[in-house]
Amino acid sequence: MTDPSPSTGRSIAVDPRLHEYALAHSTQPDAVQRALIDATNRATAEHAGMRISHDEGTFLTLLTQLTGARFAVEVGTFTGYSALCIARGLADGGTLLCCDVSEEWTSIGREHWQRAGVADHIDLRIAPALDTLRTLPGEPAIDLAFIDADKESYIAYWEELVPRMRPGGVLLVDNTLWHGTVADAELDETTRVITEFNDHAAADDRVDLVLLTLSDGVTMARRR
Repeated sequence: MTDPSPSTGRSIAVDPRLHEYALAHSTQPDAVQRALIDATNRATAEHAGMRISHDEGTFLTLLTQLTGARFAVEVGTFTGYSALCIARGLADGGTLLCCDVSEEWTSIGREHWQRAGVADHIDLRIAPALDTLRTLPGEPAIDLAFIDADKESYIAYWEELVPRMRPGGVLLVDNTLWHGTVADAELDETTRVITEFNDHAAADDRVDLVLLTLSDGVTMARRR
C-alpha cells in the first residue's frame, strides 16, 4: 500500500565526500569557465562566493537547452559565470538580458563572454534591475529567468517576472536554502526575507515549483 504522505521519501544527506563524487561525475568546466572562476577569485576577494557553483552552472546550461529558450532574463550577474552558462544553452538567435549595477564586476564577465563566443547574445543593462524589468513588455514572452541578486528584493523581482513568463517558461531563484538556515528556529534578517520569499513563491498558484537542494538551494518554477 502506498503511503499518501507527501513527506515520505527523504533525500540522502550529501556530505563533502559524496558531493565531490557527484562533481567528478558531472560535466567539467572548460578552459573559459576555469579562467572566469580564477579571474573572479582574484578580482573580488571575499565576494568570490557570490559566484554560482559549477554544478549549478551546468544545470542552468542544460535547462536552457531543454526548454529551447530564445529569450532569457538574469537578475544579478556579478562576474558573469551564470550568464555564460545560460547564454551557451540558448537556441540559435537567442538573447539573454542581464540586469546588474556593477560596471567593475560585469567587465570581468564581458571579457570571458567574448572569449566564449557568446557576447553577441548577451544584452547587459547597468541599472537597478526593477527599473530594467519594468521597461519590458507586459505580455508573457520570457522563456527562462534566473534571480540571484539582493535577497530583500526577491519578491519584487518575482512579481515583475512571473506575469512576463510564457506558459511553460521556467523561473529559477538562487540561494533559497541560505546555507541551511531557513529551517532554523531563530532567523537573522537575511534568512527571514528569504523564508518570506519561499512562502510567497510556494503559495503562488500561477506556477508549479520545487525547491531543489542543489548548491545553496535553487527554486525552480514552471509558469502554468
